[in-house]
Amino acid sequence: PACAISGTDMGTAPRLLLLSALIVLVLDRASKIAVVAWMDLATRIQIDVAPPYLVFRMGWNTGINFGLFGSGSEAMRWALILLALVISAGLGVWAWRAAGWRVPVSAGLVIGGALGNVWDRVQFGAVADFLNMSCCGIQNPYTFNIADVAIFIGAFGLILFGGADKEA
Repeated sequence: PACAISGTDMGTAPRLLLLSALIVLVLDRASKIAVVAWMDLATRIQIDVAPPYLVFRMGWNTGINFGLFGSGSEAMRWALILLALVISAGLGVWAWRAAGWRVPVSAGLVIGGALGNVWDRVQFGAVADFLNMSCCGIQNPYTFNIADVAIFIGAFGLILFGGADKEA
C-alpha cells in the first residue's frame, strides 16, 4: 500500500513505529479509563490490589518525572504539552528512517507514552498517575502509569540501540 505521507511504500520501520505508539496509547488510555474512571480512583484515592506489591494510588502530576517543574500553572502545562509533541515529532522523523526494528519500536514506546500523558494534560490539566509498587521493606512513595513505563523502556532502548547503523 502507498504511504500517504511520502507517496511510496511504507517500510517496516514506519509500520513498527506507528504500531508500537498506537499500542502504548491504547493501553495507557484503557488503563486510566478502567482505574481512574470506572473504579473511581479519583474519588477513592487508594485501592489495595496486592499490597505492598501493587496499590492503585491516585496522583496528579503537573510536572515531568517525580513532579519536577510541576508549578501547576497553565503556562507550564502548555509548555510541557508542546515539549512532548516536539520531542515526539523529532523521534518520529528519526525512527521513520531507521534500519531494523529496535529504534522504531523504542521510539514508538516513547511517542505512545508521551501522547498518553499529553492527552491527560489536555483533558485533566495534569497526568493521571495511579500505579504504586513497593517491595522488600522499601516503601515507594511515587506513583506512575503505563505511559511512564513505556517512556522509560523506550528511552532505554534508544540509548542501547540508537547508535546502531546496521539492520537488526
